[in-house]
Amino acid sequence: MASVLQLSDVSIVREGNPILKSVDWAVDGDERWVILGPNGAGKTTLLQVAAAMIHPSSGTARLLDDTLGRVDVFDLRPRIGFASTAMARRIPSSERVLDVVLTAAYSVTGRWNEAYEDVDIRRAQRVLAEWRLDHLETRRFGDLSDGEQKRVQIARSIMTDPELLLLDEPAASLDLGAREELLQLLGGYASAAEAPAMIMVTHHVEEIPLGFGNALLLSNGSITAAGPIEEVITSENLSETFGLPLQVTAQDGRYSARAA
Repeated sequence: MASVLQLSDVSIVREGNPILKSVDWAVDGDERWVILGPNGAGKTTLLQVAAAMIHPSSGTARLLDDTLGRVDVFDLRPRIGFASTAMARRIPSSERVLDVVLTAAYSVTGRWNEAYEDVDIRRAQRVLAEWRLDHLETRRFGDLSDGEQKRVQIARSIMTDPELLLLDEPAASLDLGAREELLQLLGGYASAAEAPAMIMVTHHVEEIPLGFGNALLLSNGSITAAGPIEEVITSENLSETFGLPLQVTAQDGRYSARAA
């Protein structure tokens, strides 16, 4: 299947400081990738390139068959779903949950004077139901729990049927029950043949859902390992990436890690 993302020798430099260093990476349309690495490794920056939010300082980034710097990103971004804490901060706390999802159709965060067709409303309601949120349709976004807000963000990000879905630490700050519920839903979605290409950033191997078949490890802006998840999420690779002897275990497709 054709690549939805292809980075060739991509570097990002900010105020003379390299954030990403000569990254080569490709994501095909039927792949689900997880990105791991320590704080400051460049994970979120890499996701911002994939979201057409920033351009490389050098190298080439091709996204959905277009090259960043040679395409109108405002035409490109609606084809990409993106859920992150930064996006959540832009959503008015008073916004109804249904409208949080519905406004994705216009790429806005906050209902104003847009006109929506019945098909848009039905689509938003169906997505809410798929993510076990239909009972919260009329609730205020700011009144939801962290776990509910995370799921609403994901529902919003897939409202427009994107060709690429980006998730920046979707399980961060969640308690055990909320995390496992989210990972169960994400695993089911990732395993569906009709789901788009997916890239998820996380800090913890315990947060990798089922259905993700590839992994990329970042350290100091460089890739330390990338490929099939069972070959990448190993004690040796994680120890090198995090600079600490780590022991990785796997059971029934889920991972855990602790200091060796």
